[in-house]
Amino acid sequence: MFSSCANGRFQWDKLLFWGIGIYAVMFLLWNFFVLYGFTAGIIPRIILLVALVIAATLSGRSLHLSKAADILPYAVGWVVITMILDTLMISPAIGLSMYADWNIWVGYLLLLTIPLLAPHTKHAPEPPHIT
Repeated sequence: MFSSCANGRFQWDKLLFWGIGIYAVMFLLWNFFVLYGFTAGIIPRIILLVALVIAATLSGRSLHLSKAADILPYAVGWVVITMILDTLMISPAIGLSMYADWNIWVGYLLLLTIPLLAPHTKHAPEPPHIT
């Protein structure tokens, strides 16, 4: 089925580290924006988007897996961790209405799909030229 293992075992440490770590980065960045009143307009969204893309790419690459199908269980796990932390950290303050905002679903979708592209982001050295 899936070979999403390093040396024959699932990498639970990377699942938890990146799941909680990505959430922490995004949560702290957004709170920093709120603290300084930098929440209106498209610029904060773009900055958050870039941060998410970087974190999701790094998380996918950290697995050192060569197939998207092998990364998929981790990406799903990271989305589940993020959804659980959103429910625990944010819904007590604003309620479950946060799930009515399309931005949160775009974030979940990006967190699910971007790590799957990680095998394609690795730089492959050019073969040596014998001439």
